[in-house]
Amino acid sequence: MDLHGIDLNLLVAFDALMKERSVTKAGIRIGRTQPAMSAALARLRSLLRDELLVRGPQGLQPTPRALDLAEPLSRALAEIQHTLDFTQGFDPSTSSATFTIGLSDHPTFALLPRLVTLLAGAAPGAALQVRNFSARDDAIDLLDAGEVDVTVGVPAVKTGRILTQPLFEERFVCIVRKDHPVAGRELDLDRFLALPHLLVSPENERFGHVDAALAKRGFQRRLSLTLPNMYAAPLLIARSDMIATLMAGVVEASGHSDELTLLEPPLALDPISFVLSWHRRNDTHPAQRWFRNCVVEAAPRNKAKTPG
Repeated sequence: MDLHGIDLNLLVAFDALMKERSVTKAGIRIGRTQPAMSAALARLRSLLRDELLVRGPQGLQPTPRALDLAEPLSRALAEIQHTLDFTQGFDPSTSSATFTIGLSDHPTFALLPRLVTLLAGAAPGAALQVRNFSARDDAIDLLDAGEVDVTVGVPAVKTGRILTQPLFEERFVCIVRKDHPVAGRELDLDRFLALPHLLVSPENERFGHVDAALAKRGFQRRLSLTLPNMYAAPLLIARSDMIATLMAGVVEASGHSDELTLLEPPLALDPISFVLSWHRRNDTHPAQRWFRNCVVEAAPRNKAKTPG
């Protein structure tokens, strides 16, 4: 295909359509009207001799040809944007850039409010989009696809194309309701094992950090409830006889700490580490570097150094 006959704006439109799967939303994403986006889609279909996107029960569905094109074109556009931004520099006070961050459950509450405040003060014309994810490998998928600029969550499997920066740690505490029989007493291992347990598992597994620590000592606890949302756990504990072992920051942010008694776990548990992750292709991008520094600054009990 002769590249001289291709309008770069059509590729930008295609990238937006593939990410939004909606003509209207894609237009909003890149600042074009719905008729203009419809016209761009028609030109793309003619140019590539493929329907590319067809209507389905859940919006526009990509054809196999569109799926083959999506990732390579998205990477190419990101590289072009990277080159242009790098040569032009970055001034947050005048920028109208849109930054996209992927957050797991806890960082959404622990980090996002302060990040929003920081961006509003330093880059009032910029916008922030948030994507939530649960499974740690989802973070890598989002970064690989260029759907987010950075993610904050527990470390995923290490890979050379994904760079990371430690942000903060959370220690574990045990919680029971205020008038629970073990409230105010030392929680030894026997009492701990005798109680019904609530397990928070964003990835829907029935074996968590506590279970791993117990297994090393030859013990197993009794799980009465497993759920994916950690912020639902404190209220459920306050209304039941169960015990839960959660990150201290979750209990504090839940709004139910006055209904609970906090106890030290009866076994050693390593704290949970949260990291900032980004794709190597964005490592030297001036705007991206600035945004990563903002995320580090917004982290709770921030002790991290400036990321690369």
